[in-house]
Amino acid sequence: MLDDIKKTLWATADKLRANMDAAEYKHLVLGLIFVKYISDTFAARRAEVVARLADPDDEYFYGDASAEDLAAEADDRDYYTAVNVFWVPEDARWESLRAQAKKPEIGKLIDEALSLIEAENPKLKGILDKRYARAQLPDGKLGELVDLVSTMGFGENPSSARDVLGQVYEYFLGMFASAEGKRGGQFYTPASIVKTLVAVLSPHQGQVYDPCCGSGGMFVQSERFIEAHGGKLGDVSIYGQEANPTTWRLAAMNLAIRGIDFNLGREPGDTFTRNQHPDLRADFILANPPFNISDWWHGSLEGDARWQYGDPPQGNANYAWLQHMLHHLKPSGRAGIVLANGSMSSSQNNEGVIRAAMVEADVVEVMIALPGQLFFNTQIPACLWFLVKRKPAERKGRVLFIDARKSSRMISRVQCEFADEEIERIAAVVAAWRGEAVSVGEVVGEYADVPGFCRSVPLAEIAQHGHVLTPGRYVGAEEVEDDDEAFAEKMSKLTERLGEQMAKGAELDALIRAKLGGLGYEF
Repeated sequence: MLDDIKKTLWATADKLRANMDAAEYKHLVLGLIFVKYISDTFAARRAEVVARLADPDDEYFYGDASAEDLAAEADDRDYYTAVNVFWVPEDARWESLRAQAKKPEIGKLIDEALSLIEAENPKLKGILDKRYARAQLPDGKLGELVDLVSTMGFGENPSSARDVLGQVYEYFLGMFASAEGKRGGQFYTPASIVKTLVAVLSPHQGQVYDPCCGSGGMFVQSERFIEAHGGKLGDVSIYGQEANPTTWRLAAMNLAIRGIDFNLGREPGDTFTRNQHPDLRADFILANPPFNISDWWHGSLEGDARWQYGDPPQGNANYAWLQHMLHHLKPSGRAGIVLANGSMSSSQNNEGVIRAAMVEADVVEVMIALPGQLFFNTQIPACLWFLVKRKPAERKGRVLFIDARKSSRMISRVQCEFADEEIERIAAVVAAWRGEAVSVGEVVGEYADVPGFCRSVPLAEIAQHGHVLTPGRYVGAEEVEDDDEAFAEKMSKLTERLGEQMAKGAELDALIRAKLGGLGYEF
């Protein structure tokens, strides 16, 4: 049912886009969904407060107050901030915008509504993108978009509305990433990769940090994981940073839609040169930094305290990201990072030296090779690094390698994803290797190497391979079942086919000689 709603809404929204660039249109649609959401949750909370003020058995009961008095009391901000609901001024409420959707100046009215909401909610200061008055949409299309978003009122209570609107928002983010092609993947990490990171890290509580948080998908998935495993919203504290101002806003809206409290820093900024959380030491770090970025270096980073294992090359930020995450981990913390495959084996410009130092310091816990075609925007094959400050005693001096390159299914002509059962299998193998209780999918007891899939490798063997961390080098080949065809019979068929091909080749040689001879070129 919800899948059908999402698809229908997307098809209609995409049609209204006309010839507008998807990257620009994205902000119009997602901004309106956000305003609709905060207006809906405000209206639902207000109705609840009014009903409770009139109920003699409720702690909110307001005696024999008149309707005017009840309405005035219901406007007390504390009723809203207490349950993490944004205050929406009357002129900015959705019904007011919807009533004016057909006016030519609807874009200006939406911008004014956003300014009012920001003025009343300091948490949203600078986050709402006021670009509707100058939107390059054909006449009437913005009003039609308002009408479309008006149909997105799902559920009778704030929590169900929040969940459904959150899912619609996330679906639209993914579809825009696909529509934008190459640029889209910069702010959206495919859900199956996020699920894998979260399943392996198991962030049940504590501080969760993403130093390049994009649109906030890692955080949303972490909260979902916690709730699915018996925890509750708010068991984790969210810390993020994002350099792109537009994407920074998307992340804030994505988290606010779900009622997740967050700290994305005072402003958007470069994580290396304008670190927004310098003193943070997190329990869990999840990140998908941009691959192989070459223009990250600044002179102020020379000798930075984060470069504990060696100075990262100025032409590639991969090892700067890895060391930044380690720097921000608590002694008991865990980090999961998506990087390009080259990071596992490159020895250019000090990268091999840094990797060797990290391996020997025993901070590399698990390496997972991913299938190709998981991302919207790149065919570069990727891998997952899992880092720790402290390994369980029985796993000290060992790294778990998992080769998951065959563990995906195609979902379109150009993209694939991990199935949930494959993610559960990976998470169960890692948990068993760590010696943790396994409650994911089918129960795995003691850890055991599986040829072609996973292997626990001592550091001495990794050193023999030049500290290369490519799983395929260590897990071996999977066992292949013998087919029923006898070797002699198969060999006979193959030699017969080879004989036919050689005979055909001799015929062609003779024909070429004859043709060249006819032209006077004997050989």
